[in-house]
Amino acid sequence: MKTILVSGASGIIGYGVLKSLRQNEGAYKLIGTSIYDDSVAPAFCDIFEQAPYTTDAGYIDWLCSVVKKHNVDMIIPGINDDMIVWNEHREEITAKTGGVAILLNSPNLIDLCADKWDFYDKLRSMDSPYLIESRLSGTFIELKEAYGLPFLLKPRRGFASRGIVIVESEGVFNEHKSDLGPVVIAQPIVGDKDTEYTVSAFFDQDSNLCCYMGLRRKLAKEGFTEKAEVALPTGAEAAITDFAAKIKPVGPTNFQFRLHNDELKLLEINPRISSATSIRAAFGYNESVMAVDFFLGGIVPAQPIVRRGYAVRYIEDHIFYDSDIV
Repeated sequence: MKTILVSGASGIIGYGVLKSLRQNEGAYKLIGTSIYDDSVAPAFCDIFEQAPYTTDAGYIDWLCSVVKKHNVDMIIPGINDDMIVWNEHREEITAKTGGVAILLNSPNLIDLCADKWDFYDKLRSMDSPYLIESRLSGTFIELKEAYGLPFLLKPRRGFASRGIVIVESEGVFNEHKSDLGPVVIAQPIVGDKDTEYTVSAFFDQDSNLCCYMGLRRKLAKEGFTEKAEVALPTGAEAAITDFAAKIKPVGPTNFQFRLHNDELKLLEINPRISSATSIRAAFGYNESVMAVDFFLGGIVPAQPIVRRGYAVRYIEDHIFYDSDIV
């Protein structure tokens, strides 16, 4: 039995990964971590460990101590901040733990995706047809003439649509114009909410596409997938194969698209397992199990049979009785 640690287990990605791994019944001992001592995380794992903040000076030492304490075979980041910090400390974590496997994409891709302008600039230099025009500067009049109203101010760093400002007037723009460049980029709004797709793909060590699954989705206000239908937009396989040739992903990688005038446009790439992972697993695409098999056992996944249907997320209660708490 392999022991797997998933960080951010109180969040939708973290407990989504844990739920997906539990589908492979009896195969894993699951360790969940979270900074919160009163979250739902213990419901989805065998052992819970409360974590310090990722930004704490002693975080890496704490992580390595937990890995050694529980003889963890593999660690999986359930939040974006952990992915970035683990990527920065790959060699240190490996050395201090005696070689724990780490679910991380290629270092260069994680670095590139951390800043949306750097990512845009890189792919613009490669003449990608899927990019959305972006700018670091401009007056309200200039951006209005270029993009129309409304347009977006999008944080250079961040994920899940957090911090995006919809600019519908000069007054709104003026509230944020000092951030344009160092903090946010300007973009036009492409397509609409009814033509948004999240496509997760898995790549081998040489960035060859092994398998993939698409969902047409609607977002919750928090930025994660709230409703989803199994669907793949025309041209998605060609698009992700094209990106793979340019950016060299390894392992699970998430692409977010919108259709605009019948053309695919890239919203962003998440070089990790995404928030819809438990939905995908329910339809037969279990990227968490794929990742453990690949990063621990060298088993390259094949395209699974994906069931058709749709999913709706809703609020649910989980009760911890005093008698259950040790």
